[in-house]
Amino acid sequence: MIDVGEEAPEFELQNQRGETVARSDFEGRRLVVYFYPRANTEGCTAEACEFNEALAEFADRDVSIVGISDDPVDDLATFAADYDLDFDLLSDERGEVATLYDSYGEKRMFGNTFDGVFRNTYVVGPDGRIEAVYEDVSPEGHADAVLADLEPIDAAR
Repeated sequence: MIDVGEEAPEFELQNQRGETVARSDFEGRRLVVYFYPRANTEGCTAEACEFNEALAEFADRDVSIVGISDDPVDDLATFAADYDLDFDLLSDERGEVATLYDSYGEKRMFGNTFDGVFRNTYVVGPDGRIEAVYEDVSPEGHADAVLADLEPIDAAR
């Protein structure tokens, strides 16, 4: 895992609208980068909807959110439209950015082994450094947990 205090890896990926989004677009403000395995699955939908419901609270703290998966842009567009998601979902089809964030690799499910995205989250500070790391998270309640943890991060600054 990337450690707190390290520089967050740069990325440039397409969002659900086909626009390029880069980590550097968020310099000067805090960014939650959450990785999720697959759009339109139960856990990933719950996690995305919880982040979406908390968007105003994150915005009040000057925090942006991006979700990254290895889904193609068209699948992300459908996912965002189906659930009225108002933040960027980024397509990392080859898992290159997820790999930079130690969030991609070998997984096992139903007796099969394959490469995929791990459910990890990073809070990137205004200076581009990692402020918090969440590994192998449970999707339910995760957005609220990140939101609650932002207050101690702010107090430490």
